[in-house]
Amino acid sequence: MSHTFRVVQGRTVEVAHASTDPLTFQLECVEAFVTSRVVRGFSAVTIENETGELERMLAALGKPVWEATADDVDRVVGAMAADGLLASTRRRYVQALSSFHRFLITRRAGEIEALFGVRLTNPIDEFNASRHVGDDSPRLLPPPSVSRVAVFFDFLKERIGSARKYAPAARDYALFRTLYHAGLRSDEASKLEIADVYFGRGPFGKLHVRFGKGARTSGPRPRWVPMLDHLDLVVRWYLEDVRPKLPESAVLFCDQSGGAMARGTIRNRLRYLQDLEHCSPADRFSPHALRRACATHNYERGVDLVAIQQMLGHWTVGSTMRYVRPSETFIEDAYRSAISDTVAFLQGDDDAH
Repeated sequence: MSHTFRVVQGRTVEVAHASTDPLTFQLECVEAFVTSRVVRGFSAVTIENETGELERMLAALGKPVWEATADDVDRVVGAMAADGLLASTRRRYVQALSSFHRFLITRRAGEIEALFGVRLTNPIDEFNASRHVGDDSPRLLPPPSVSRVAVFFDFLKERIGSARKYAPAARDYALFRTLYHAGLRSDEASKLEIADVYFGRGPFGKLHVRFGKGARTSGPRPRWVPMLDHLDLVVRWYLEDVRPKLPESAVLFCDQSGGAMARGTIRNRLRYLQDLEHCSPADRFSPHALRRACATHNYERGVDLVAIQQMLGHWTVGSTMRYVRPSETFIEDAYRSAISDTVAFLQGDDDAH
């Protein structure tokens, strides 16, 4: 194969004649981008979802990505909004395109300039980057209350004794207790293995979350999560009495074939259990709401915010604060607690005299 060379930004870039077709070259870049995700340790499900979103975004642009402008992105995202796509869905499309563009700038900018005479500039800017839905949005409902969570777990506990299949019912109880008390994401819980449980680590024992969600496409971010609120007792019971009745595998919370439960399966399982519970629409919650409830309830009882941040695996305390939604009587409850502590102190001082 013959090659030509062209000096771009002070360096020599090799250009293969076979890659001069823009769409062919872009496809090769997408394949290289996917390979980089595999190398960095992203899960197969994450890679598949992101690749599908990227390919649909590129198709909607209707031109090579290095020719796309901010106006093109506005056009595509505006059409998505007109079609009724949720803001969270539109954000995923934009993030996939932005990640791919950063990859091109880092790995392929010289080739693109040599082949097509274009210097890469990211079409995603502060005006078309989809924002996260903030805590002030009415769509972000408060997490379930302490009493609501207790009622749900009581229901699951009672169901274990009457369920047609003991092991799956008991697994559900242990799984959702883990989501709540450890503040795990569904994906994180699904990837836990039996070997990730360390009862002798720390005063409560810990879970080794090896596939914690990273920030800004940084890849998996492992962390250690203590098993608080007697979660260690629940997990120990599950391992000793329940897990041996499920198919043999390394997975901690496995499905009926021994494999890991997908995030959608966990969500559907929770919805099914709430159907059996006959709870009202206002009392329903998602797996992610259990994670937010973990943050909120620990904050309400005085756990340090930085400790909650470390537990949930957030990069910043600001991210944790977006999860915290204290109850409507939080201020009054804190006031009563402070007053009662002061009164008790003064009474003790009087008794001393």
